[in-house]
Amino acid sequence: MTRYLLAGGGTAGHVNPLLSLADAIVAANSDDQVWALGTKEGLEASLVPQRGYELLTVERLPFPRKPSRYALTFPFRFLKAIGDAKRYLKEHKIDVLVGFGGYACAPAYLAAKSLGIPSVVHEANALPGWANKLGAKSAKAVGVAFKSTPLPKAEFVGMPLRREIEVLASGFDKESARLAFGLDPDTVTLLVTGGSLGAKRINETIDTSRKILSAAGIQVLHIMGGRSELPEVREKDYVRIAYCDRMDDAIAASSFAVSRAGSSTVSEFAAVGLPAAYVPYPVGNGEQRLNVAELVAAEGGLMVLDKDFTPEYVASTLVPLISNSRALSDMAAKAKKVGVADGTARLLALVKGVL
Repeated sequence: MTRYLLAGGGTAGHVNPLLSLADAIVAANSDDQVWALGTKEGLEASLVPQRGYELLTVERLPFPRKPSRYALTFPFRFLKAIGDAKRYLKEHKIDVLVGFGGYACAPAYLAAKSLGIPSVVHEANALPGWANKLGAKSAKAVGVAFKSTPLPKAEFVGMPLRREIEVLASGFDKESARLAFGLDPDTVTLLVTGGSLGAKRINETIDTSRKILSAAGIQVLHIMGGRSELPEVREKDYVRIAYCDRMDDAIAASSFAVSRAGSSTVSEFAAVGLPAAYVPYPVGNGEQRLNVAELVAAEGGLMVLDKDFTPEYVASTLVPLISNSRALSDMAAKAKKVGVADGTARLLALVKGVL
């Protein structure tokens, strides 16, 4: 029996790969035990228990970037978080730590190092976060989702995908998926999504472009995200909903997609061969541009800046592309060639290799 501690969280990009690996560990050997380490504030606080795993927590401690009262207390609180992680590692007799990034990872990596427990890092983004940069220095192995990720000892394993996406990668019924959303089973379909919180520019541009897309014979499945103020719509060639809990069906229904360029989205679309126009999040460290760079270079997707994603772009670039079945098929094949459908199995093999 092997005991695993999987650390990470905050966002879906950290939590979903963690859960995919946890499920694979248990599926491979039901005697093995898995715990997760995160914070009380991140998505892991709800998603991990829902999946049936115990969540251990440390305090959420963003690294201070300027002098403040919080900055003065940070070293002491961080030391306590390391102590808490040590206690968990000892109490549960952990054999290996696997970190996915997020606030819980830095203290976990340091605690494991001090106890001589081997650790493995998985970095989901092309631009690694500071916790995984720290963890990679002492890790026995480092797996990355993108070949360009600059970490020592990096081994390309791809993204651990949700099981339903892995199933899609081997084939799916596009017509049935379209019917499930009330769309025509035989009409080319554009999927639009900005993630769970939505993307204002994408939502507004597609809303303005409805007549352009309809006139071109393109039907739209538009998933707005939770923060959009646009109303839901259900018309014969345009379905707009706030949230979709079966993204595998949405992907299966689609011929082309417009989306942000988060690591999970890029990896899932590539794995199933869904060509897309990616609109990277315009604020932050630019990691979303890097996430999609290899796919764009392989001609398996397009990248358009947020400021340039306009109705004019839809009319001049997207409509001719989506209307060209041969071009779509070619782009889909190139996307799938870049994609990795067995990232979970690859990461599990990497982890087992350090035991």
